[in-house]
Formats: sequence, C-alpha cells, structure tokens
Amino acid sequence: MTSSVRHVTIDSLDPYALASFWSQVLDLLLADDDHPGDEMALIEGAGLLFVTVPEAKSGKNRVHLDLQPRDRSRDEEVTRVVGLGATLVDDRRNPDGTGWVVLSDPEGNEFCVERSAAERSL
Repeated sequence: MTSSVRHVTIDSLDPYALASFWSQVLDLLLADDDHPGDEMALIEGAGLLFVTVPEAKSGKNRVHLDLQPRDRSRDEEVTRVVGLGATLVDDRRNPDGTGWVVLSDPEGNEFCVERSAAERSL
C-alpha cells in the first residue's frame, strides 16, 4: 500500500486572509464554504490547506513553494505578486537571465519565483 499527499498544510494566524492572498497568486478559488474568521481555508485546485495556529512564523521555512509563471516572465510575475502583498526577501537573478527571486507572503512564508518555461527554452 502507498500514500498520497492530500494537502500541503500551512500554519497561519489568519487562514482566510492568507488563503485569499495565495488564491490570487495562483488564480484559483477558495473552497465554497470558506469565510473570514474560519479556522481553516482550502485552495482545492492547489491542495493548499491553511490552518489557524496561535503563534506567528519564526525562522526559515523548511519547505517552500517554487512558482513558475505560465503566461508571463519571471520578472513580470515578481512585480505582480509583490503588488498582491508579497515582500522581496532575496534577489537571486543572474545577469545571464538565470536564477530566481525569493519572496515572502503576508505572514512571512518564503517562496520562490523561477523563470517561465519560455524563458528556460531560450
């Protein structure tokens, strides 16, 4: 017998607010029964489950998401996601166009934005 990953669970102070940020980043909807103040919120299409914990994030993430834009460049996606509320943590872009950008979501969880498939094929 084997197991499969049902959700990636992310601890948060405000699951609905954080899930709302990520739903905009990923252009996916929250579950129909999620509302402000709920103890959990789910982005079904991504398998991301946000749950309430009493303490704020501290320290570096041991696991993080790597995003690859589908319909825009890495740099355009960084600009878009920062406009949604992300914060620049570390710019790892190289002069030759390779590299990535480390951002954090509104609760401080780090994630990376990599080059799009089109940029990788150049």
